[in-house]
Amino acid sequence: MPVKTIVYLTMLLACLCASSDVVANTAESTPEESPDRSLTGFEALDEAQPLWEFGVGGGFIEVPNYPASSERNSIALASPYVVYRGDVFRVGGGNGARAVVLEDSDFELDLSFGGAFAADTDDNSARAGMPELDFLFEIGSQLIYRVKDFRFADGGNGRLNARLQTIAVFSTDFSSLDDRGFLVEPALTYQQRGVLFKDTGLNVSLSAIFATERLHDYFYQVDEPFVTATRPAYDAQSGYLGTEVSVGVSFPIHPKIRGFVGGSVQFHQGSANESSPLFEEEITYSVGLGFVWRLYQSSEKATW
Repeated sequence: MPVKTIVYLTMLLACLCASSDVVANTAESTPEESPDRSLTGFEALDEAQPLWEFGVGGGFIEVPNYPASSERNSIALASPYVVYRGDVFRVGGGNGARAVVLEDSDFELDLSFGGAFAADTDDNSARAGMPELDFLFEIGSQLIYRVKDFRFADGGNGRLNARLQTIAVFSTDFSSLDDRGFLVEPALTYQQRGVLFKDTGLNVSLSAIFATERLHDYFYQVDEPFVTATRPAYDAQSGYLGTEVSVGVSFPIHPKIRGFVGGSVQFHQGSANESSPLFEEEITYSVGLGFVWRLYQSSEKATW
């Protein structure tokens, strides 16, 4: 998710939505040719997925307050989830809601929408006395290329995708809306089902994030009104934000309940604004766990 690599809340979104982070199949693909199944999905590799489903999910995640922050934020959440797997419009999963514009055997181009929670600042933190970081949401596009499919002799399969996302980011306190610029995120993602254990899923991703000056300003700039003896003025600049490596594993708990655990490490060495007094840690991490409980599903199946 786009802002996921800024605020690192993807695992929580994945917990509450049961569809794939990346979809790169054609309408003509048979289910067994489709390794891009949800990390939290219920169907086996040889089963078609329902067109829609509804349930509840919950989870816990601990994340940095913002990229390179030493402060951490713990979030527990339970919520209903809805998944819709239409030919064009698709709702659910790490990509939130999206509209597929172009899809063939190797490429997908779609529009995506997502968001991330606000962060709280302690009184003794690097941002003490500065405005709080608000809720973030994003609108963008992503191009996905299927690099290679894998089939394993003992059963199961996997897929390696290359992805390029371009996203507009906004912040809001729900009384006003502010433009926070753009980010670009190239990534490699690998998804595997039915290899480690039957019905177990594995997701691994490697991504790099580059952002415009407005987004870096939001995290790292220190204007004159907020200068202190230990926090000098700083003018942020555009460029490299960081690199993230993430791993997630899902597993069946019950025919209608799946659990997941995951984690990610964020590397900020070489960031465009590592000289900012708000840049505290070169390496940060996120961890999370959760479940999804599918209550209802359609008899009609998705075509991809």
